[in-house]
Amino acid sequence: MPLKDDLDFILPLARSAGAIAREHYGKVARLTKTHAAADEEAVTLADRAVQAHIVAALRRKFPGDGIIGEEDESGAGITIDCKHPLGRNWVIDPIDGTNNFIAGLGHFAVCIGLLDQGHPVLGVVYDVTRDEMYAGAQGCGATLNGTAIAVQPGAMSPASMLMMTSNLIKKDGTAPAWATRFISQTLWKLRILGSAAVEAVLVARGVAHAAITVNGKLWDCVAPAAIVLEAGGTITDLVGAAIFPFDLRNYTGAKVPFLSAGPAAAEMILREMREHP
Repeated sequence: MPLKDDLDFILPLARSAGAIAREHYGKVARLTKTHAAADEEAVTLADRAVQAHIVAALRRKFPGDGIIGEEDESGAGITIDCKHPLGRNWVIDPIDGTNNFIAGLGHFAVCIGLLDQGHPVLGVVYDVTRDEMYAGAQGCGATLNGTAIAVQPGAMSPASMLMMTSNLIKKDGTAPAWATRFISQTLWKLRILGSAAVEAVLVARGVAHAAITVNGKLWDCVAPAAIVLEAGGTITDLVGAAIFPFDLRNYTGAKVPFLSAGPAAAEMILREMREHP
């Protein structure tokens, strides 16, 4: 199976990339980069080193594939090397949870995903400080350190955990009404870790029923999406519309809000979000 062979290559690559991140952990300074939207994002020399390691390996192994990454060599922007938007394109977040990484909070991950014809067909999320390797490939299932995982099949209940992104602010500078409702209630157990990918794969693992990311980017979404889908979950935008197949033409880093959830939980969460935008 070609995807299984690809996954066998990506797993040790993610682990070696994680080793580079671990060497820098607790020793880096916060730098910034500014996108066209004028929003400054944290970045470190470690992000660049990790991505350079991953990109070099991918270009040797898959010279015909495209690459999209959160960083570029200068640190001023992102990597877009996408000659065939409907072909195979690797999507990389070298350190998802950079602010955690800088502060010394151990919730961050190396993310490597593969889009084929716009669909997330393979993903690896390596939770570095916990040495937890989440993986999924189309038709191969989802695993944590080699053991099969699956989403929670049931609806939200008083025992349910809901992961929420640390940045809940919309483009207009306000928080959505559903966020206020979720934060003000005590029925569902809310958690905010500061890494969209880690939060999403906790859904795939069955720890959380759902995870909401408001201000994520494509590299936050692709790798965990492949894992969540193989674990039996759903990935949609925040009104329930499909994100994939994703059109890579002219992509320059626009936000990709997404909901990761088990099917029954997704229905409940989306209903709340639609009724309280």
